[in-house]
Amino acid sequence: MIDYYKLEKSLGHLTLQYRNYCLVDKRSGLNPLDKEAITESVIQRFETCYDCMWKTLKRYLTEHLGLPDLPNSPKPIFQIAFENGLFADVMRWKSYADIRCATTHDYSESKAAAAIKIVSAFITDALALYDKMKEAEPKIK
Repeated sequence: MIDYYKLEKSLGHLTLQYRNYCLVDKRSGLNPLDKEAITESVIQRFETCYDCMWKTLKRYLTEHLGLPDLPNSPKPIFQIAFENGLFADVMRWKSYADIRCATTHDYSESKAAAAIKIVSAFITDALALYDKMKEAEPKIK
């Protein structure tokens, strides 16, 4: 049985901080540095959640689909998950990987904007994939 705790926690934190980010312009009293910190927090939470997701997905592919000797890299894991019907758009998952790599050490304005732009879709896709993986878990009686 897969332990989904870290994934659940990271998805929850990302979702909450992204909601906070979406309301930032409506909150008076935030200075530009506060707004930048909230944006950076969303990006960091995306990175954490993305990392938890692909590693959990790898465990899922091994434990539930019996796929041995999987690569230790996200893009091939996403390709294998796609080939096994876990989601419909592998290119979108690969684009999440590209954004994750781009923000590793550089939060330049353009890279930060690109990351923020995909967070909503990532949350939706990650929740759908999480639900699909959880459905396959044996029910404890």
